Amino acid sequence: MNPLALELNEQISADNPHTFELLSELGKNLFFPKGILTQSAEAKDKAHKFNATIGIATENGGPMYLQCIQDQLQGFDPKDVFPYAPPAGKPELRNLWRDKMLRENPSMQGKSFSNPVVTSALTHGLSIVADLFVDAGDHLIMPDMMWGNYNLTFSTRCGGIIQKHNTFTPEGGYDVVAFKAVLQQTAAEKGKAIVLLNFPNNPSGYTPTTAEGDAIVAAIKDVAETGCNIVVVTDDAYFGLFYEDSMQESLFGKLANIHPRVLAVKLDGATKEEYVWGFRVGFITFAAKSEAVLVALEKKTMGIIRATISNCPHISQTVVIKALQSADFIPQKAEKFEILKERALEVKRVLDQGLYDDHFVYYPFNSGYFMCLKLKTVHAEKLRVHLLDKYGVGTISIGSTDLRVAFSCIAKENIEEMFAIIYQAALDLQ
Repeated sequence: MNPLALELNEQISADNPHTFELLSELGKNLFFPKGILTQSAEAKDKAHKFNATIGIATENGGPMYLQCIQDQLQGFDPKDVFPYAPPAGKPELRNLWRDKMLRENPSMQGKSFSNPVVTSALTHGLSIVADLFVDAGDHLIMPDMMWGNYNLTFSTRCGGIIQKHNTFTPEGGYDVVAFKAVLQQTAAEKGKAIVLLNFPNNPSGYTPTTAEGDAIVAAIKDVAETGCNIVVVTDDAYFGLFYEDSMQESLFGKLANIHPRVLAVKLDGATKEEYVWGFRVGFITFAAKSEAVLVALEKKTMGIIRATISNCPHISQTVVIKALQSADFIPQKAEKFEILKERALEVKRVLDQGLYDDHFVYYPFNSGYFMCLKLKTVHAEKLRVHLLDKYGVGTISIGSTDLRVAFSCIAKENIEEMFAIIYQAALDLQ
């Protein structure tokens, strides 16, 4: 094992051996090399005459660039666009995002957590979590209504075993009892668990109520007290899109520092929060009482970034910085939030009339981009294909009974017609 990895492991073990035990074999071996990037950083501070370190071309005291590209980027200083960004992301962006998290998540106040590290959006953050913490055979606990890409990230890549629990109770609330039962079973069998909390949930569009959220946190703490080490990942991809009857913040703040055996990890990003899907700007944040543990986890994260993508795109980070600093940022976000909320409420208005209940009803939803229909009479995939082929309507089938509808991309005035078409298609197949 590299001496730098050993040093980081010793830092973690000295302050919290449970966190060290949570690391995968790869996670234990990760480190940030004192190589070109470190030497270049030192040169940036001290090489006042000539700096012949990092692998970019320079000209006239700045980065070299093609004018035909810079012409498309009027208003941006070339130094904020063309050079490599730091492996952990631009410090200004990391600080701005930390401030934003604290402003929007009151429960994070007074908690000990790292500065967010920039990732290439949420999927990259999930991949980092997998590399740091998941070995073959480790159990990952999540609801049965889950984003399908988790299979590739955690099972196919790392050999993790996904243990599902019922998402909803028969009454329509989040099934915390089922969640805790699966977590207790994993604790008994493995002594280690990775919990993934995705709220607002993809595909259901559900965020737990405050009481349900508190019950989830209490369940995790209870199981940790039995001797189980737990990584709890909050996938907050759709953070902030809370329309009614739900928590209004991430569970990360309530999970942070609750028990020595619980390591909370927050994944979020500008991707969906700021409607910049193609920018691929995300963040990973760790919560730990020990500053030494936070530093070590950040360096291991920088190591896996260095080993895979080197660093995240510079121009995307610069644009997000400018947005966060803009006086128009908050009012413009509020405007878009209201548009999405109106669409969600229109879906409920249409479906609550009961006109389609003989063929489908909807799962609870109160947030995010999506909602799901529970089909009663036809197979989801057959309905999806029929909708596409005959009516030109695109939806996503999940299993045999569930059809996901992204109301985020349907104008309010078209929602009633869309569900009428879905109903007619179900009639066709019956």
